[in-house]
Amino acid sequence: MNLKDSLLWPFSLPYGALAHLRSRLYRRGVLKQRRLNGKVISVGNLTVGGTGKTPMVMWIADRLLNEGKSVGILTRGYRGERVASSNSNDEGGARTEISSDEVRMLKDRLGASVSLGVGADRFEQGQRLAKLGVKWFVLDDGFQHLQLARDVDIVLIDATDPFGGGRSLPAGRMRESKTALRRADVIVITRSNYSPAVEAALRRDTEAPIFYARTEFDSIRGVWSERLNEEAARQRKLFAFCGIGNPPQFVADLRDWGFQVSGHRFFPDHHRYTQRDADEVEKAARAVGATSVICTEKDLSKLSNIHWRACDLFVCRISLHIEREGDFWREVMTKVEARSDAKK
Repeated sequence: MNLKDSLLWPFSLPYGALAHLRSRLYRRGVLKQRRLNGKVISVGNLTVGGTGKTPMVMWIADRLLNEGKSVGILTRGYRGERVASSNSNDEGGARTEISSDEVRMLKDRLGASVSLGVGADRFEQGQRLAKLGVKWFVLDDGFQHLQLARDVDIVLIDATDPFGGGRSLPAGRMRESKTALRRADVIVITRSNYSPAVEAALRRDTEAPIFYARTEFDSIRGVWSERLNEEAARQRKLFAFCGIGNPPQFVADLRDWGFQVSGHRFFPDHHRYTQRDADEVEKAARAVGATSVICTEKDLSKLSNIHWRACDLFVCRISLHIEREGDFWREVMTKVEARSDAKK
């Protein structure tokens, strides 16, 4: 524990206690959940930072679309921004621009076939989408959003850092204690194919079925050019930069996929890039002999007004692979139908 964490540790105790009390009040019905007219699949985690929630949300939305269902994604956006759906006008008839990096990525990947409800009040957004005909909702980062009732709770656990150091916010990265996993219906351990030690730790607090998922390389494309041939990309010396929840994992993934990463620069999550940032990245890249820089899809939305003078800019696109995906999806849908039957 460093000095900063030591100073913040006393504040973690009331934070953890309040989180536990809040959950208990909802469980006992003292605080009432609001229910949408439709099915709600929640994707969340125990810790702050990247565990793969956005790829999982996209995977679920795409699966529902392939089954012919009307799908909406409910997401808080960055700092609870309130924006209109990407494929609908607001009440005044004017389209509202989307600024969140995750929301832009969802829109770019899924297109107009999925409605987006963005804002801190996910129930309000869900009601609006329901009026547009949405029947299936994917609740992004929803495990702690207890105000909205859900039909299934999917919780992601990062195998490389499953419990965020074991301390609650603000000294650590835990949003809730491990006992909160008793609410989980399905657990997905990400960034691993098999982690018996993590499974054993989870089994102390939950009996939910456990599955595994990993991000996989999809493609690399130049921002101002066509998709780069994978083999050609592996011959380049790349300098990686990103502003995501778990930046070291991006570099580790690139190297696991066979790319030459000569150096890296990390920025805070949701960082809004400036021209000075880009100039510094290029200077660092050239210093290690790299002529190309590479970032994540999430970063791309924050680079629209940035000029790259000395290096080619490439973007890495990933997809999610779920082990035993058929069993995973059957488990999710079984939970959804069981909750639906209980509501009748």
